[in-house]
Amino acid sequence: MNASLFFRASALRRGAPGRIAHRHARTVCQSSSLKTQQTLVFVPPHPLVSHWVAVARNAASPPPMFRAALAELGRLLIYEATRDWLPTLEGSVATPCGTAEVTFIDPGQPVKVVPILRAGLTLLESAATLLPSSQTFHVGYRRDEETLVATPYLNKLPASFTPEDRILVTDPMLATGGTMRQVIQDLVDRGAAPGMIRIVSAVCAPPALKLLADKFVGLKIYTGIIDAEVNEQGFIIPGLGDAGDRAFGT
Repeated sequence: MNASLFFRASALRRGAPGRIAHRHARTVCQSSSLKTQQTLVFVPPHPLVSHWVAVARNAASPPPMFRAALAELGRLLIYEATRDWLPTLEGSVATPCGTAEVTFIDPGQPVKVVPILRAGLTLLESAATLLPSSQTFHVGYRRDEETLVATPYLNKLPASFTPEDRILVTDPMLATGGTMRQVIQDLVDRGAAPGMIRIVSAVCAPPALKLLADKFVGLKIYTGIIDAEVNEQGFIIPGLGDAGDRAFGT
């Protein structure tokens, strides 16, 4: 069964619940009772998200500023992505004035973080202290500029995952979705459940969203903004250019 896209109504800047406000995202939403069978796309309506997207878009932003913008976006989007998702433990601690009932993140169930090199690293730079318990597994892909087909050059994934593992994948740009599809398929082939995978991206485009929705049921995507289109060179328009080149100055 193909999944459909469902845009979180509370995350839209305009539009009635159950409709897609972004005029270029044409996939029809189904009833919210079918959310478990859908790819969910979250666009947090926060002014800080809009601000850092604007800084990243600006062609005049030098590499340090561009990289800082993606780092801040990553921190904000990962905060949203982990809401009601992290495993917790209940307990009590002694305060200077008594005893308090408290909730901790369970250190025995670390989030598996998968940045897609090299640009995916930028979204994690300010999030190092956000996740109390995590493990990082790097993957690297290189896209052919003519065919737009990505091939792997680095894979540090473990031999297997469990369906209960929480996996966070980061990549600033979801344009055609080809690279991300390969990464998610690799995770699933190693035992991960699509419904336990969350993607964090600065900018997305409809072709990638549709590709992922058709392939993986239950996936969740958190992004700063959804842009209108992808050009023949595979760049999002208006987008923010080549994220890796702009972040690292090479």
